[in-house]
Amino acid sequence: MPTPGPLEIVIILVIVLLIFGPKRLPDLGRSLGRGMREFKDSVTGKDDDEPARIAQSEPAPAAPAEPAPVERAPVEHAPAERTTPE
Repeated sequence: MPTPGPLEIVIILVIVLLIFGPKRLPDLGRSLGRGMREFKDSVTGKDDDEPARIAQSEPAPAAPAEPAPVERAPVEHAPAERTTPE
């Protein structure tokens, strides 16, 4: 597959500009760059979440104990009276 030349790149950029508009293009480029950077970092093994891993390895504060379940006496039900249609 041949690579796009300068004219094709200009045409693609004009189409993108018409679709998204000039106000959304900077946000679109920023989010695209951020996604590419995160992908590259995950592939190469570089992680920015080292402090988060350290924080996760620290013991968490003890959670309050749950109250003991209350045992209830079984309820006896009287047999229901059945009425038969006559």
